[in-house]
Order: sequence, then structure tokens, then C-alpha cells
Amino acid sequence: MMASTLAQKIIARAAGLETVRPGEVVTAKVDLAMIHDSGGPRRVEPILQDLGVGLFDASKVVLISDHFVPGDTDEGAHILELTRRWAKQRKVTFHDGEGICHVVLPERGHLKPGMLVVGGDSHSPTGGAFGAYMFGIGATEMAGVLATGEIWLKVPGTILIEWQGRLSPGVLAKDIMLALCGKLGMDGGQYQAVEYTGEAVAALSMQERMTLSNMAAELGGQVGLIAPDATTEAYLESVGGSAGDWRGLVTDPGAELAAHHVFDATALEPQVAAPHSPANAMPVTDAPDTGFDVAYIGACTGAKYEDLKGAAAILRGRKLAPGIVLKVAPASMRDQQRAADEGIMAVFEDAGAQILPNACGICAGYGTDRLGEDVTCISSTARNFQGRMGAASSKVWLASPLTVTASAITGRIADPREFLDGGEGAA
Repeated sequence: MMASTLAQKIIARAAGLETVRPGEVVTAKVDLAMIHDSGGPRRVEPILQDLGVGLFDASKVVLISDHFVPGDTDEGAHILELTRRWAKQRKVTFHDGEGICHVVLPERGHLKPGMLVVGGDSHSPTGGAFGAYMFGIGATEMAGVLATGEIWLKVPGTILIEWQGRLSPGVLAKDIMLALCGKLGMDGGQYQAVEYTGEAVAALSMQERMTLSNMAAELGGQVGLIAPDATTEAYLESVGGSAGDWRGLVTDPGAELAAHHVFDATALEPQVAAPHSPANAMPVTDAPDTGFDVAYIGACTGAKYEDLKGAAAILRGRKLAPGIVLKVAPASMRDQQRAADEGIMAVFEDAGAQILPNACGICAGYGTDRLGEDVTCISSTARNFQGRMGAASSKVWLASPLTVTASAITGRIADPREFLDGGEGAA
């Protein structure tokens, strides 16, 4: 047997082949299809009706409402009603208003190492954190998957991104991804299989790994894979899932790679990205003295439980800078409840933060809290494209939840390390 990458192994199994090579086009069976309220029923159902077909297997379809939640506009309310009706008609698994799809899917135990999964959203590579080959597709292609259970797939090359050493305190997976976008560019992934490896990656928790895989989309990769290990197994078992037989799901020594990048995690500083691209990344110590109006902790990239916990540790006992509005949108209901039980949400509330629904919200430009004209925001989201989060005249700086919080306290872009124990800004 030839040496294979993790991506090749997963695709070969899904295609019913012993091995596959980069560049081959195969027909692969889909283990799971995930859709949401925005690109899901309202888009795919008309196509299914035109074809005169139903779902290939309702038990392999998961529907999650997260874009138009809480339905605070007439359009949103209508789409949510349509989504709920479709879920009953098609008898699919439905998570309604429980949080952002990329967080809810794994926390409900739907993912498993070695699966081939498609999602109707560009940040579907998040599933790669669990050793699943998960990528985003459009509504037309999704309708084809829902009808047949299969998809054509060009076997990708693998770009191995290795982070040696350990991250320093105050530096998160979000900083890794902003640094990669800055160094490699938003087409650095070349729509290939990006795989993260190295000591720093192995030391990350599952939620931090999810951030790496999530932002493979910003790096231009099709997927963002991390080989499963004991950390993966423990997480999946904790949520009622199963890791199965994952030990062979690893890139073999000697496997052909499209590229291999090696970075020093110990040298990485907290990062920020200037408007209007994640590729405009720089160390926070190099950032210009910049004020802003809104600090946003939200999105599948930056508002999971561990993000909230880290941000609250910096904010506890401190006040927001005058004129700064802090908005917090926990990524899932479960993460918010855990944070509430541990007193984390109370820290945000005591500081005067606005707590928003467990939904995509501002990040994707939905709802009534979108950024207004000429507003400058520092945000834990994955993207800062012009007009994405609101008015075209608004400006968004990207940062980790820690950097967003430190900046909300100072009113200027700030280094979160100054607010850790022993830092200059520490209480």
C-alpha cells in the first residue's frame, strides 16, 4: 500500500477504493449532510420538488437554525417557520435555535473521525478538527447530495502546516490563523486539504482545534484536518458520541505533500487583522493606535465556551472604556449555559455587555444589531470583509477573544498579555 495522507484515506473509504491519488475525480458516499435555515430548506426543497425526489436518507441529514434566529424581522420569522415545517415534513434531525451550526453539530455528537461530511456553509471545515473530511458546498450541489447521498470529489493534495513548540499565555488558535492568513494569504490553501500538526496543535483543546479548522476557509483550503487522538476521543465520548477506530487516521510518513510549512509557536504573538481582510494580519504590538466603537465577542470562530471563559478572566473586576459597547453572542446555548453556571456570563453582564442570541447574527450580517454607518469594531469573528457585518462604511478589526476584551477595557487596540497575571495592566 502506498503512503497516504489523512485526506486520501478518508476519501478512499468514502469512494469504496483502496487508495486514491491527488487529482483523481471520484464519486464518494456522504456520511452526513448538514444544512441550516439560510441555505437549507428554502433553497433545496424547490430543486428536490423539480426532480421529483426525496431525501437519500433522512437519518443522515442534520438541520440547524442559526442564521435568522431569533426571527426578529418579518423575513427571518417567515424563513424560520418554513424551516421548522420542512424539518417535520422531511423527518430530519433538527436543532432549532441551539446555536451556530458548526458548534452545535459536534457538541451534539454528530461527527466522528473518518466521516465524509458536507455542509451548506463556508465554515463547514470546522468538522475537520474531529478528523472528519467536512467541507462546504452550495445549495444546488447540496440538493444533489440530499437526493443521491453521493458527491463528485477531486482528490486534493495536502498542505501540511506544522506548529512546533507551545503557544505562550495570551496566544490562541485564532492568533495562529490570523498569522497564517497574513503569511500565506487567503489563497494559501489553494482549495486543497490543509492539515494542522505539531506539538502546539496536539496541545490544543477541541474547541481551540475547531478554530483552526474553521478558518481553513479564510486560508482558502477545502478542508482543515487535524488527525484524531485521545483528546478527540474524550471530547466525543463526553457529548454522547463515539470516535470509533481512529488510530489509523493519520498522514503516513513519506506521503506525498503539496506543501509543508513549519512555524515556531513559541515566537507567535497575539495578532490583529486590519480592515478589510484577514490577510491584513500583524502582531498586536505592531498595530497602529486605533480606537473603535464596538467590541464583539461572537461567531463560531470566537465565542465558544473556552473563548468566553478566557475573555471573562481578563474582564473580571474591570470596566469597559467610556463609549465602548461590548456585545457578546455565545456560539451555542450549551456553551452559554455552562458559562452562566460558572459565573462567566455574570462577568459580562456586570460590565454592561449586551448579550445577544446564540446565532450567526452580526458576523454574517443578520438581525437588527448589524454595524451602523462609520462604526469601527474589533471582533472575534473570522472575516472582516467590507459590509459583511453591516454598513459598507463600517470597519472591522479581527482579533482573538482575549485581544477583543483587552481592547474593550482600554478603548484602543491592546495586547491581552498586559492583562494576564503579572502583566502591566493586571489588577
